[in-house]
Amino acid sequence: MWRRGAAALLAVLVVLGSGWAGYALSLKQGLQALRLESSHRLDLFASAVEGVVKRLEHVPATIQLNPEVLALLRSPSRQDRVDAVNIYLRRLNAHLGSLAVFVLDERGVVLSSSNADKGDDSLVGEDLAFRPYFLEALSGRVGRHFAIGAKSREPGYFVSHPIRDGARVVGVATIKISLEPIEATWDMLGAPALLADLNQVVILSSQPEWRYTALTALTVDQRVDLQMSRLFDNLRIERFPLQVQLSIDTDSQVLEGVLPGGQSGRPRAGSGGSSDMLVLGRALDGMDWRLLIFSSLRGVQNQALLHAMLLAIAAGFVLLLALYLNQRRRILRQKLDTQRMLRQANVDLEQKVNRRTRALSETNTRLRHEVAERQQAEQTLRAAQDELVHAGKMAVLGQLATGITHELTQPLGAIRTLSGNASEFLRRGDLKAVAGNLGIVARLADQMGSIIEPLKGFARKSAAVPAATDVAHALGNALFLYDQRLRKEQVEVRRHCRPGQAIAWCDPNRLEQVLINLVGNAIDAMADAPVKVLTLDIAEAPPGEPALARAPHGELRLQVRDSGAGFTEAQRLRLFEPFFTTKDAGVGLGLGLAISRDIVREFGGEIEAERPAEGGALFTVRLPCAPGSPAASPATGTDDAD
Repeated sequence: MWRRGAAALLAVLVVLGSGWAGYALSLKQGLQALRLESSHRLDLFASAVEGVVKRLEHVPATIQLNPEVLALLRSPSRQDRVDAVNIYLRRLNAHLGSLAVFVLDERGVVLSSSNADKGDDSLVGEDLAFRPYFLEALSGRVGRHFAIGAKSREPGYFVSHPIRDGARVVGVATIKISLEPIEATWDMLGAPALLADLNQVVILSSQPEWRYTALTALTVDQRVDLQMSRLFDNLRIERFPLQVQLSIDTDSQVLEGVLPGGQSGRPRAGSGGSSDMLVLGRALDGMDWRLLIFSSLRGVQNQALLHAMLLAIAAGFVLLLALYLNQRRRILRQKLDTQRMLRQANVDLEQKVNRRTRALSETNTRLRHEVAERQQAEQTLRAAQDELVHAGKMAVLGQLATGITHELTQPLGAIRTLSGNASEFLRRGDLKAVAGNLGIVARLADQMGSIIEPLKGFARKSAAVPAATDVAHALGNALFLYDQRLRKEQVEVRRHCRPGQAIAWCDPNRLEQVLINLVGNAIDAMADAPVKVLTLDIAEAPPGEPALARAPHGELRLQVRDSGAGFTEAQRLRLFEPFFTTKDAGVGLGLGLAISRDIVREFGGEIEAERPAEGGALFTVRLPCAPGSPAASPATGTDDAD
C-alpha cells in the first residue's frame, strides 16, 4: 500500500513540476516579447513627441535676426516699433501653428506678442520673470519647460532663447508649442501611458486622472520651486495613485518595473483589469521629459498558464500511458487465471441457482397462501368492524329507548282519545267535530313519523358509500337522538354550523355514528360539571399545518368541545386505543373512539383530541371537502342554542 502511495505522490510531483517549469519558461519568454514590443512602441511614440516639439525649437533663435525686434528692445517705449514686432510675431505664429510667440525684456516683461490683439488674453505687459525658461534664457542658455499659461490657463511647451545686443543679453524670445498633437497620438501605444517632467510630475497622460500627479514624493524645496515658478498654475500636486518602483539603466536610459495587481486607481482601459503590469519608460532625447507605458501582463500570464496546463497534461498523459502499458501486462497475465476461475465459478453458480430456484418456488407458494389468508382476514376484520358499528348503533338506540318511548307515548295516548271522541261524534252525527279530530290524529301520526324516520336511517346496516354530506344535517340528527337527555341533564348546546355551510365527502350514515359517539361522550363527561356547555363549531386549519393526503378539494374541521373534567396528557395519548376508557367500570367498552377514528380514516379524514387551556375536552374531526364545495370557514351568523 505504501508503495502505491509513494508512486502516486511521485506522479503528482512530476505533473506539478512539469506545469511549473512550463509556466516559468513561458512567462519569461512572454515578458521578453512584451518588453520588446513595448520598447518598440515607446520608440515610435518618443519619435512622434520629439517631432511635435523639436520642429519648432529653433524658432526663438531666429527671432533676434529681425532688426525690428532688436530695435524694440533698444527703444521699448516707441509704439510704432511695438506694433511692427506684433505684426511680425503674429504672422510667424500663424505660419508655424504654435500657440504663441512673444518677446520679453531683460526684466521679464512681455513687450510684444503674437496674441497682442486678443484683448484680455494678450500677454503684452505681463511680468513672466518668475518663469524658469526666462531665467535660463536670461543667463544665456536655451530654456525648455512645460508650463500652464499664466493668462490662458492652457498647458504648453515653452522654448526660450536669449536675444543679445553684442555680448549683452537684452531680451528673451519665447515660443509656446501646443501639446494637442501629442494627446491625439496616445492610441498608437495601445496601453495607458504618461509623460513626466524633471520633477517627476505627470504633465500629459492617456488617463485624465493621472495628470498633474507626482510619481515620487516631492520634497519641500521642489514644492517651493513649483509654487514660485507657477508652472502648474498653483495646482495642488497629488501623489500618483499607483506605487511605481522603477530600475533605471543609465546607459540606455530605459526604465523598467512590475506593478502588482489589486492596487486602487487602476487604468480604466487597456490595462487588463487587476492583473500585474509591466512598466517601461525612457527619457526623451534633448528634453527633461520621461515617457512611461503600462502594459498588462494578463495575456502573458494566461499564455503561461495555458502552456503550464498543456505541459502538465502531457506529463500526465505520459504517466497514464506508462500506467496503461503496465496494467495491460498485468491484465494479460491474469486473464488465464481469471478464465479458469470463471469456469469453476460458473459450475458453482449453476448449482446455487438450482438450489435458490427451488427455495424461491417454495417461498412463492407460501407467500400466495399467506396473501390469501391475509385477504380473508381483512375481509373478516371489515365485517367485524361493520358489526361493531351496527352494534354500537343498536347500543345507542337501546340507551335512547326510554326517551323515544316517552316521545311516542304522548301522541299515542292522544290518538286513542281522539279516535274515541271521533266515534262518539260520528254516532251523534257531528261530522265537523269528527273531521277536526281526524286532522289532529293525522298531524300526530306525522309527528311520530318524524321521530321514527331518523332512527330507521341510523339503525340501517349498509356499506360505506361516500357522497356530498351536509355536516349540519348529520349534526342535527345526532342532536335529535340525544334531545331528551340534553334537556334532562340541562346541557346548553352552542351550535355554529348552518345548513349548506360545510359539505363533506363521506358516508352520511357513518358520519352520524361518529357524531353520536362524540356527543354522547361529551354528555357523559359533563355529568358532574357545574356548568354544562356543548359547543359545536366549524374551524379553519391552522396556517402551515399539512393538509389531509386524501383531500384534493380541501378540508373542513368540525370541533366538538365540552366543559367537563377533561383528561390527562397520558390519557390523551391512549384515547384511541381499543378497550381503553376513562369511564367507570362497566359503563363503556372503550371501542367508541377507536371505531370512530377508523370510520373517519376510511373517508380520508382524521380525529384529533386536545386539552384546551380553559378546561374540558376538544375533539376535532378533519374531513375532506366535497368536489365543488367552498373551503370551510368559521360561521359568521348568530349562535343556535338548544
